[in-house]
Amino acid sequence: MSRPHIPVLAAASAGLLALAACSSTPDAAPAGATDTGNGKAGDSQVSLTLATFNQFGYEDLITEYQSSHPNIKITHKKAATSNEARDNLNTRLAAGSGLADIEAIEVDWLPELMQYSDKFVDLKNADVDGRWLDWKAKAATDSQGRLIGYGTDSGPEAICYRADLFKKAGLPSDRAAVAQLLGNTWDSYFAAGKQFAAKSKVPWFDSMGATYQGMINQIESTYEQPDGTVIATTNPVVKQTFEKIVQAGMTDKLSAKLQQWGNDWVASFQKDGFATMLCPGWMVGVIEGNAKGVKGWDVANTFPGGGGNWGGSYLTVPNQSQHQKEARELAAWLTAPEQQIKAFKAVGAFPSQQAALTSDDLKSVKNEFFANAPTGEIFAERAKAVTVSPFKGPKYFQINDAMQQALTRIEDGSMNPQQSWDRFVADVQALG
Repeated sequence: MSRPHIPVLAAASAGLLALAACSSTPDAAPAGATDTGNGKAGDSQVSLTLATFNQFGYEDLITEYQSSHPNIKITHKKAATSNEARDNLNTRLAAGSGLADIEAIEVDWLPELMQYSDKFVDLKNADVDGRWLDWKAKAATDSQGRLIGYGTDSGPEAICYRADLFKKAGLPSDRAAVAQLLGNTWDSYFAAGKQFAAKSKVPWFDSMGATYQGMINQIESTYEQPDGTVIATTNPVVKQTFEKIVQAGMTDKLSAKLQQWGNDWVASFQKDGFATMLCPGWMVGVIEGNAKGVKGWDVANTFPGGGGNWGGSYLTVPNQSQHQKEARELAAWLTAPEQQIKAFKAVGAFPSQQAALTSDDLKSVKNEFFANAPTGEIFAERAKAVTVSPFKGPKYFQINDAMQQALTRIEDGSMNPQQSWDRFVADVQALG
């Protein structure tokens, strides 16, 4: 899933540049064990570690898997943020030891790890051919055709909003009318925000950084070209997007200036912190958790710019694993259509599986917290609206992190827009 990203410019995230040689240790069956063909090797106990971050919706699934595989014991290590998980993976991958049997990788830092795809087990298998959306599997396939990650969720985006605050401001509040009000362009979304701001003191959206992320995810080529050339500071569309969000957030005063995942942002859900936010499927679980007891949240079946995908993750098996066979089987099971639908019901992690997307079980899902919104149907339609799969090179994560910091500096008042842009340019140049 993807996600919770706390800006921390990892200048040396060349941490991977010093990768130590990691030997591949094939999974060896314990002495005397008999493979039954269903992941149960006799009476031998196999301990697997699964490392994820934030909310993948795996808690009940782990219990279910262990019940049907009594010789498998799973230890779930869950990092608080995507950044924390990335730092841990980079450090242990470089050290050559210490990684979990299954490591979750977020889509925005997958490209940098693809440079070291030989440090992960090739998960290609006839049993999973054609399981994922084409773009989902392609992103985790290296130049030798090795598939290093099984796709978990995707992040088709809608708009989550406070219907009660809309009503107080005299604006339409039911989801169909709100979708029409918001429109399908960034100009119409910001124009609706100015209408709301004229009648309410509540900010329109949570932060410039989060909103920028939705905008930049609709652009095919932003920071790098396929040949490795960095164009982030010279690409006019990047500067234009930066200026557009600064205009909306600061000049038009539509931003609550709350950095996502921070304590103030979390607390704001209990205090009418903002009226709308960009909402990939996995965000509904985050909102419900933070806004417990608050009534009024709903989901509009629209998104500025037409469609967009924010986030999505993969399960990988590092060569370091001593139980590669069992790890691959668990990863395959967790990412199967049936389990993806269960994870969506649990935390809103929207499936990336072909079969799951056409499932009546998925389309029938409704979310009671969001005024019984048909979230399964809404996000299935939002997934169909995604037409752009942005190119993300090895430096994408670091460059985008620098941009997030640039926007944060403007919102916290430490720099004006020009100063912060200049600092962004310097940060990108420092990456080499």
